[in-house]
Amino acid sequence: MVIQNARAAGPGTVTRAASAAGPGVPGRRVTERAARFLPGLPMLFLAIVLVLAGVAVLVLASHENGATKTALITVGVLLLIGDALVVPGLVAVVPGQARVVQLFGQYRGTIRDSGLKWVNPFTRRIAVSTRIRNQESAQAKVNDADGNPIEIAAVVVWEVHDTASAVYSVDDFTHFVTIQTETAVRHIASSYPYDNRGSGALSLRDNAEEITERLSSELADRVASAGVHIIESRLTRLSYAPEIAQAMLRQQQASAVVGARSRIVEGAVGMVKLALERLQEEGVVELDEERKAAMVSNLLVVLCSEQATQQVVNTGSLYQ
Repeated sequence: MVIQNARAAGPGTVTRAASAAGPGVPGRRVTERAARFLPGLPMLFLAIVLVLAGVAVLVLASHENGATKTALITVGVLLLIGDALVVPGLVAVVPGQARVVQLFGQYRGTIRDSGLKWVNPFTRRIAVSTRIRNQESAQAKVNDADGNPIEIAAVVVWEVHDTASAVYSVDDFTHFVTIQTETAVRHIASSYPYDNRGSGALSLRDNAEEITERLSSELADRVASAGVHIIESRLTRLSYAPEIAQAMLRQQQASAVVGARSRIVEGAVGMVKLALERLQEEGVVELDEERKAAMVSNLLVVLCSEQATQQVVNTGSLYQ
């Protein structure tokens, strides 16, 4: 049913859906599990004992002859061989770092406990940092949903959650996170307009919290296959491209002026209305419709003017 719906939707829809969801998770994904190990300090003590015992036996063999000498040399060599097998198995795990244990190309587990450990000396131990990392994406130039070129960049805080996936699912998980961060930032930037212009729709500038949440969610889906956990993401730069920045600035200034003038006119009309109502209620003066219109005109000029108005004192009759 899913395949039929995807075919009915067309290849373009499938491509866009795959692009938004990010890279798929491998079918046979290797997940992290604990590796088997022994405490390192007792094994280090054993290695010291073996090497001292081997040297002592070889020195003792130098003072013997015949079969005894041959037997002592054999024992000494065996002790040194045992020491040579014990020492390579020692591995020091520092805090904030894990060791992925691999034996003959097979994943054998991960050591996360810090300290000196001992594992199979024939294994390969791959160091993987589990510390929290800060990574800032390169400044990208993208067209927003309205087609306006903008410059955008983001910082991502992440850590390795699954060391096995980080090592075996991708070639270089750090580079993988870098590329997927830039891809997610570009996709988010092209999905929303820079400014909603009062429409109430989501925009990059007016809805920073919602946009960063969606960026974190999309980025988490994209890097999940690499065993990476996204802690937080934030936009560090958001602006129009230089070629349209001046035009957009003038547009924003014009919108601000229009909004401010609208508020001024709205307040002036309310004040004029209140003045006429108070004059009529208290019977201060009776004005006909023509004089009311003149009074309204004068008050609106005074209240809405950007500059101080010049007062004119009428010394004659009201109708002159």
